[in-house]
Amino acid sequence: MQKLFTADYVYLAGDFCKDGALLVENGMIQDTGTRADLEARYPGAELVAWEGQAIVPGTVNAHNHSFQSLLRGIAIDKPFLEWRDQALYKYTPLLKEEDIYTGALLAFGEMLRYGVTTVCDFFYIHHDGTAYDEAVIRAANDLGIRFVMARTMYDWDGAPIAYRESIADAVSRTRSLAVKYQGNPMVAIHPAPHSPHAASPEMIQAGHRLAQELDTPYHIHVAEEMFEVEEILRDYGKRPIHYLDSLGVLDERMIAIHLVWLDDSEIALAGSRSASLAYCPSSNMFLADGITRIPDLVKAGVTVSLGTDGACSNNRNSVYEEMRMVSLLQKVARLDGTCMTAQQAYQMGTDNGGKVLRLPVGKLEAGYYADFNALDIHDLSLAPRNELFANMVYAMQPSAVKRVVVGGRVVYDNNDIVTIPERSISTRVDALFDRLLESNNS
Repeated sequence: MQKLFTADYVYLAGDFCKDGALLVENGMIQDTGTRADLEARYPGAELVAWEGQAIVPGTVNAHNHSFQSLLRGIAIDKPFLEWRDQALYKYTPLLKEEDIYTGALLAFGEMLRYGVTTVCDFFYIHHDGTAYDEAVIRAANDLGIRFVMARTMYDWDGAPIAYRESIADAVSRTRSLAVKYQGNPMVAIHPAPHSPHAASPEMIQAGHRLAQELDTPYHIHVAEEMFEVEEILRDYGKRPIHYLDSLGVLDERMIAIHLVWLDDSEIALAGSRSASLAYCPSSNMFLADGITRIPDLVKAGVTVSLGTDGACSNNRNSVYEEMRMVSLLQKVARLDGTCMTAQQAYQMGTDNGGKVLRLPVGKLEAGYYADFNALDIHDLSLAPRNELFANMVYAMQPSAVKRVVVGGRVVYDNNDIVTIPERSISTRVDALFDRLLESNNS
């Protein structure tokens, strides 16, 4: 069944088209244009008319840790390593499979109401199998968000046992999930050796080989904290990007996370190898990591996407917020108000996310998934309307997101999630913590 979605404005080809329209069929955008033009060409299509709204691409969250939404507010205002030990390492061993499902509902549900239509979850609580991974996938499917699992490959013996796997197990389990969901338009599986700090050289190389075998990207945290750079220099005599290059894994498949502490030679090398970045500006600020040199990376040829990171190292799950943050942070770091534009920031949170994840998302164009937001153009945070684009990037509040569509299906509408109501999710979270607190006190 063909549907014609229309609104006062539709963001097409880099600009707002007045009285625009999208023709959607089988979850895909088939055609775009003005409402009058498409109504004339497709008279049999079901009309879905949203007055007082603007249709824009859904945002793409290129890096998240869904379970960390359960830890939001714990160990705040601490140095990175104290935060890691007091929040992550302390509480994750207590989380059961169904708790992981609840955490994913919380994270992905919040994202939907903020306009995220695709999320990549860098997930590493495996408990020696794939059942916990499947719990996250189930949550994404139940909510109706498009999902990429960056299945973490982790063998550092300083981490909780629930994270760790042998190389053989990490490869076989990641492969089995990838094969299971191959061809599923709503789920993709990518290998993700955790980092040069938490994955051995052999694990990193195994993740890269598996990405080649599966023809996917692979994900890896790189140079988030200065201590990681110092460790790699001490152990391997190279800075992080040169170290990864020496392993033969620095190429167009690499989606690096953070890249805060790179020198000029590393930036140039990453660009020459066509690597990508999932940048998490709010998380880097929250944990006092430092400031990634985004304009320099872009100039070198690195494709930059945006992520929220885990909610306990950011506390929000909005990619619109990350658009604002990436621009403002670069401007103040460089004392240059022109070094980052609203257009660049918006592209990082939409189209670039699709590019790095190798998915047809982040644009309203024929051949792309029908994933989009409808914004209330009368929301005060979008006024004045003659500056709609700039206000969407720099001023908009979550209240302006009125509808969210994934694969042509409305999943957020009328201030609630259609698939699993918000109250149901919050009730689950409260019950989980009642249990955890009771067990801690007994």
